[in-house]
Amino acid sequence: MSVVLAAASAVLFGLGSWLLMQRRLSRIIIGLGLLGHGANLLLMLSAGRRGEAVFIDGGTDFADPLPQAFALTAIVITFGVIAFLLALAWRSVELTGDDLVEDDREDRRIARRREVVDEELADEEVYAAEQADEGREALGEDRETLGEER
Repeated sequence: MSVVLAAASAVLFGLGSWLLMQRRLSRIIIGLGLLGHGANLLLMLSAGRRGEAVFIDGGTDFADPLPQAFALTAIVITFGVIAFLLALAWRSVELTGDDLVEDDREDRRIARRREVVDEELADEEVYAAEQADEGREALGEDRETLGEER
């Protein structure tokens, strides 16, 4: 049974990760929910075998309560994040009329500018290296001529 739950958790993680990489906000939010469910399932799976509550018949075979507390905390955090993202998505749909995330043109412009600057710096480094080589060659010739004159 735990192998099936581990496989289900892996499927939830995989689908959630795939949906997070989409361009639509609704799919991103659903993907985040699936990741949260996969994490909760994995936490419950890590609790170990099933057992009875301690207060029933004084049983010594009981489940670990710590993963359950973690899962409850994860549920609350996931709910809060999804509610916040839904509010952001609603505002985005109101402003643009669609939940598709467009490319950031300014980000691409900055990336292109950085590439140009990197190319210019590389050209300057090559030029400086060539000048240094020429200077060393000239200095070496001067030393040879000075050595011959003495």
